[in-house]
Amino acid sequence: MSVKILTSTLIGLDAFRQDPRQALQQAENGTLAVLDNYAPVLYAVTPERLAHLLALEAATQHRSDVTLDDSLYDDLPAALPTPAGKFAMYAGWQPDADFQRQAAIWGVALSEPVTPAELAAFVAYWQAEGRLFHHVQWQQKLARSVQMNRAASGGQPKRDITQISNTDYNIPDGFRGE
Repeated sequence: MSVKILTSTLIGLDAFRQDPRQALQQAENGTLAVLDNYAPVLYAVTPERLAHLLALEAATQHRSDVTLDDSLYDDLPAALPTPAGKFAMYAGWQPDADFQRQAAIWGVALSEPVTPAELAAFVAYWQAEGRLFHHVQWQQKLARSVQMNRAASGGQPKRDITQISNTDYNIPDGFRGE
């Protein structure tokens, strides 16, 4: 189990040795940091706090018991499960299937779905940042990002600078050719 335990209740090692039960009873949220020479040497938690932490871990690892027949899907790749709670952006993250509808509810009207290039740029940027957000918060960030990028380019896709333009040989009306 990988959990950050934060506590503001501190006690010295000698005082903890004298009466550990009393120290834990007085600990805020049932969590206590035991220090020796001003450095933490151990953390102590009450049985109630431990039960709470274990319940949180179990909730994050709970898999759905609902299964669908594989014949319903043709060649769709298996979707990665959305992590519960806050998580760092990862390769392969996808917004929900009804992302455009959700974005409209949040006040971001996207006329077209998010392109793979837009999604890839968003994921790459936030992977490097390493920030933690809930799935819905990531989707809101994606919606605002796409809205801002599309507005900056006038709603037009970015021009490919490696593409060779076609020369227009039509002579416009009224041109005298001098």
